[in-house]
Amino acid sequence: MEFNYTARAKNNQIQKGVIEAPSRREAIAALHSRDLVILELNETGGQSVFTRRIGAFDRVTTKEMVAFARQLSALFSAKIPLLESLRSLARQTENEYFADIIFDIANEIDSGSLFSKALAKYPKVFSDLFINMVRSGEASGGLDRSLGYLAEYLEKQYYLNSKIKGAFIYPLFIVGIGLFVGVLLMIFVVPLLTKTLLDANISLPLPTRILIGTSHFLAGWGGLITLIVILGSIFGFAYGVKKSPSWRHSWDAFKIKMPLFGKVLRGIYLARMTENLSILIQGGLPILQVLQISADVVGNTVYRDIINEAKENVRIGGSISSSFEKYREIPPMVVQMIATGEQTGTVDEILKKLSAFYSKEVDASTRTLSQLIEPVMIIILAVFVAFLVASILIPLYSMVNAIS
Repeated sequence: MEFNYTARAKNNQIQKGVIEAPSRREAIAALHSRDLVILELNETGGQSVFTRRIGAFDRVTTKEMVAFARQLSALFSAKIPLLESLRSLARQTENEYFADIIFDIANEIDSGSLFSKALAKYPKVFSDLFINMVRSGEASGGLDRSLGYLAEYLEKQYYLNSKIKGAFIYPLFIVGIGLFVGVLLMIFVVPLLTKTLLDANISLPLPTRILIGTSHFLAGWGGLITLIVILGSIFGFAYGVKKSPSWRHSWDAFKIKMPLFGKVLRGIYLARMTENLSILIQGGLPILQVLQISADVVGNTVYRDIINEAKENVRIGGSISSSFEKYREIPPMVVQMIATGEQTGTVDEILKKLSAFYSKEVDASTRTLSQLIEPVMIIILAVFVAFLVASILIPLYSMVNAIS
């Protein structure tokens, strides 16, 4: 492949030319090996690598971001210059979309831009928390420490999100399989079992009539109509929650009050909130900015509003704990420990301990939830099978008695 490039040499002279390479990444690496700063790189007859933005399938996963933060922190702590560290990571990143972004950030830095300013060009990839932690590290001269905090934070959030998925995907999967098997039975098995009853032209009990009616409904257009209605309701609800603040707030409030799942979700949000606050305070950000960023990334509008009110309380001279104690969603233990931290000047350490505590609570709640789901599903399946058997056997027994 051939690429047209425009680059700046060390003497600040602009160079233009053509380079042959098997891929964009190889072309970029070859130009960097010549100590050239890439200003523009175009595949012959194509668009610029750095101006082209790929479609909806191009994304940076949480796992990739965790690996990037951890490796960048390790390289920078080993006294490898930031520019060299970024280009090294870009060359080894398998996601070409992410690699292009890292190369572009490296070029911005090489052109004299701050690291945080270069990151801010990609708000969909790097969160406000990430950018502000880097900015704080630049201002205080402790960028290595900020990168270490970021790596630790992203790893914890990645595992916390994995727990969320584990807590909800498993029961949803079991329910989905159960519904699928139930529908198959109603469409293909029940008609065969009830054919004899219909041919006998006898009076059928109510459970049998319900079973046969449901089977006929699902076997015809009813199944498709039901599926369309269910999917339409799900997407309509999701759209409403996304677009309407009142819907979103009501849904978020319901989630943390749900039986079984509510306890898990409360633990998740408390772990996330305390971890965010701890990391940002350790990073040296002003407390009002810490609270604003934490509110934006907590992931639940109920807790977002609580944190925002705490921010306003702090703005007028109050404390975080005095604001938190007004809400049932914040356990008294959290309020008391934060109040102790405010009095002793160890809020970041207290919050870190709280985050560790609630992360363990989420682990325990998730295991308990998984253990409860199985017997509940077995009971539901047993009730369905009992209804199925009774609906068929009762009229069969009556028919045999009538014949004898």
